[in-house]
Amino acid sequence: MGNRVTRQDFEWVYTEQPHTQRRREILAKYPEIKTLMGPDPHLKWIVSGMVFVQFLACYLVKDLSWKWIFFWAYAFGGCINHSLTLAIHDISHNVAFGNKQAKWNRWFAVFANLPVGVPYSASFKKYHIDHHRYLGGDSLDVDIPTDFEGWFFCTPLRKLLWLFLQPLFYSLRPLYVNPKAITQMEIFNALVQFSVDLIIYYLWGLKPIIYLIAGTILCMGLHPISGHFIAEHYMFLKGYETYSYYGPLNWLTFNVGYHMEHHDFPSIPGCRLPMVKKIAAEYYDNLPHHQSWIRVLWDFVFDDTIGPYSRVKRLCKLAKES
Repeated sequence: MGNRVTRQDFEWVYTEQPHTQRRREILAKYPEIKTLMGPDPHLKWIVSGMVFVQFLACYLVKDLSWKWIFFWAYAFGGCINHSLTLAIHDISHNVAFGNKQAKWNRWFAVFANLPVGVPYSASFKKYHIDHHRYLGGDSLDVDIPTDFEGWFFCTPLRKLLWLFLQPLFYSLRPLYVNPKAITQMEIFNALVQFSVDLIIYYLWGLKPIIYLIAGTILCMGLHPISGHFIAEHYMFLKGYETYSYYGPLNWLTFNVGYHMEHHDFPSIPGCRLPMVKKIAAEYYDNLPHHQSWIRVLWDFVFDDTIGPYSRVKRLCKLAKES
């Protein structure tokens, strides 16, 4: 069962998040980085292709046995669905159609959501703004685990279970930590999602629906790609609250591994984040970063000094809504 982790509380800090100052310094020294901001013209076509691949897969798996349904859900479909959730992450920053066509981004995110099987995109957008604006903010950043999660999931076996159940905590935590009123876009997201689910069920039966939803749950839980959830902000070294990963899985995840760069410049699409690192290399090359998401998951489970409590927390004042 292992020993309890030594950490008994979050790492409380009383400074602003590091990304604000670093962004100012980099833009002052390298103003050309502003040219990287703006929409990615290829994103909508890549995402559309992924959605249609999953619809084709729904047809192909409809007559498979259940063991193969779950195998392909984990090995193939879930990888696409997890990648689509990261495309939705990019789209939430308006990089599909640009800031001037914000509604098009919201509607396209609903389309990208379809293979995920459950409505996700509108709620994600609503809370992800706070994750950037109030990084680590107590009761504001719902990416931070609850005290219960930190207290209970404190042994290797429990941490392994926590990783497996991560999609459940990720979706339910906002309702407890920072509940917000349901928006019209969330209702639209749900209506479109469940309508398409019903159409798939009518055409091809239950197995394609299970293939989509099981893939989403399995690959956002205990899966190599889901290592990014831990790698991004869990404090593996004291004093550092955001980490990048520059390995090959970025090819499947819209460069979400370039996470320090993303928090420094949220309006730059994932495809251009490597350019940020290249231009401002002296700001990133000497910062700690991860080499492997699988190693991140291994260390999270078996290192007694790391657990759900390994997050930086701060008190943030609410910003005035524009």
